[in-house]
Amino acid sequence: MLSMTMSSKGTKVKQPIGDVIFDIIVFIILMFVNVIMLYPLLYVLATSISDPGEVIRGNVYIIPKGFDLGAINEMLKHPQFPTSYMNTIMYTTCGTVLTLLVTPMAAYPLATDKFKARGFISVLYIITMFFGGGMIPTYLNMRMLHLLDTRLVMIIPGVISAWNLIIMRSFFRGIPGSLHESAYIDGANDWTVLWKIVMPLSKPVLATIGLFTAVGYWNDFFSALLYLNNAELYSLQMVLRSILVDATMASSGADGQKDVDQNKAMSTQSLKSASIVLTMIPIMCVYPFVQKYFAKGVMIGSVKG
Repeated sequence: MLSMTMSSKGTKVKQPIGDVIFDIIVFIILMFVNVIMLYPLLYVLATSISDPGEVIRGNVYIIPKGFDLGAINEMLKHPQFPTSYMNTIMYTTCGTVLTLLVTPMAAYPLATDKFKARGFISVLYIITMFFGGGMIPTYLNMRMLHLLDTRLVMIIPGVISAWNLIIMRSFFRGIPGSLHESAYIDGANDWTVLWKIVMPLSKPVLATIGLFTAVGYWNDFFSALLYLNNAELYSLQMVLRSILVDATMASSGADGQKDVDQNKAMSTQSLKSASIVLTMIPIMCVYPFVQKYFAKGVMIGSVKG
C-alpha cells in the first residue's frame, strides 16, 4: 500500500485536454487585453517625446519620430509648475495619511459587536453614497467654515469616504475574534487592540485604500477649480489644464497662417501627452511598493460582507 502511494506521488498527473485548451484561451485573451492596455501608454510616451511636426502629421504610433523634449520642457518651464507640483504632492500625502488614520478609527467600532448602534450608523454612512447635498450647498458649507482659498479645502473634504469605510469594516470583521478576546484578557483596551493588533494585520486593505485615495487626490482638479482663487495654491492638474487651454487657443488662432514655425507653435497633442506623462510618473513609482497587497485588498468584501 505504501509503495503504491509513493509511486502515485512520484507520477506526474497529466492535465486533461479540456483544461489545456482553457488555459490557452485564457492566455490569449489576457495577452490581447495587455496589448490593448499597453498601447495607449506607449503611444502617449512616444507622442510626448516626438517631433511636433510628426505628431501633427499623424506619423507617431508607438515608436517616437524625431526625438524632441520640447513639449515636456514647455510644461516644466511654466512659472507655476514647480509650485503646483509641490502643492499636489502635499495635498496627496496629507490627504492619504489622514484617510488611513481616520478611516480605521471610524470602521473599527462598526466592526465590533460591543457597539450596539453600529447598524444604524452604518445605514447613515451608506445613505451618503447615494444622496449628496450638491455643489452649491457644499460650496456654501466650505465658505461658512472659512476654508475657501486655503490648503485645507483641498484635503479635508476627501479624507473620509463611505465606500472606504465599508471596505475597511468588512476587513475588520474578518479578523478572528479570539485575537481581540486574548488582548482583552491581557488588559488591553479597544485603542490598543486597534493599533497593536488589528492595524498590523490590515496591510492589504490599508494599501488598497491608500492607493485609491492617493490617485484620487493626485487627479483632483475640480476642487481647485471650485474653491481656489489664489494661483499659488493651485494643484498640478489646474496648471496643466491652463497650459493646455492656452495651447489650444494658440493653435486654433494659427490655423489660418500657412507659415508657422513648428518650434514655436507646439503641437497640442504633444502637450497633452507630456502632461499625462508628468502626471502619471509619481503614481507609477508608488504602485510597485503596494502591488503585493493590492491583489488581496481588491478582493475584500467579495465573499463576506
